[in-house]
Amino acid sequence: MKDFEIQNHKDTRSGFGAGLSELGKTNENVVALCADLTGSLKMDAFRDENPDRFFQVGIAEANMIGMAAGLTIGGKIPFTGTFANFSTGRVYDQIRQSVAYSNKNVKICASHAGLTLGEDGATHQILEDIGLMKMLPNMTVISPCDYNETKAATIAIAEYDGPVYLRFGRPKVPNFTDPNKKFEIGKADVLREGKDVTIIATGHLVWKAIEASEVLLANGINPEIINIHTIKPLDEKAVLESVNKTKCVVTAEENIMNGGLEDSIAQLLIRKMPTPLEMVAVDDSFGESGTGEELLSKYNINTANIVEAVERVISRK
Repeated sequence: MKDFEIQNHKDTRSGFGAGLSELGKTNENVVALCADLTGSLKMDAFRDENPDRFFQVGIAEANMIGMAAGLTIGGKIPFTGTFANFSTGRVYDQIRQSVAYSNKNVKICASHAGLTLGEDGATHQILEDIGLMKMLPNMTVISPCDYNETKAATIAIAEYDGPVYLRFGRPKVPNFTDPNKKFEIGKADVLREGKDVTIIATGHLVWKAIEASEVLLANGINPEIINIHTIKPLDEKAVLESVNKTKCVVTAEENIMNGGLEDSIAQLLIRKMPTPLEMVAVDDSFGESGTGEELLSKYNINTANIVEAVERVISRK
């Protein structure tokens, strides 16, 4: 890509592990809990470096959330780790009652989110977790796009006082953001300025949006690309400023349409700036087994689908 340099390909879960390891060296109040998936969550380094601050709770996710909530009372900053499906769907009651309602300073860190979990199939590919988490009062929801941003986000949420849901994934993806850039919770990142359409993406779909922009530019369409890494609280100012310029929007996410990023953008536009909107997301469906790229294509959330959505929305201006 002309405007974006791929430094390497890394999985975002490794960015979480690197950030957590750094926190172990710099913040003595950070503790970590894992539900029998230490290797998958890349929490090994923190465990080995801080054995007295790491708790392996086993396959007992509800207990893990309760323990984390309790640890905050003593001034600790607990980071919980397991797959996104088990981090949210399996323990929603405990998160609602013990974390969100009580406004406890728990960081719920969830790997293997979305379709790109791949061959593990529908039972593990949670696609509704963004909606589940953003609907909870007091909960901040973050979905970083690459290794560097996930590492920076992990470090940043330790300084934030309140519940956080941090969503990341399994596959190796292009790592292209600035490794030295400070992560600002609630601050959108305009990756490319344009005038014809606003493409708002989150997580793994940010790179797909960048790929789509190259196709669009070749076709004479000048897109603006916004990385919404913080879905809640939403950077309304950045979105509205862009849409006021381009007059149409495409959202892209590795999540189900209902309750996801698109839902947040649509609500904002309906209230403050009614605008043509097209969505690239999973359409009311569970996933299935397959490679990550195969599933992104089958469920119409790939680069080509973003290009097609842009063409549709521009025709509606």
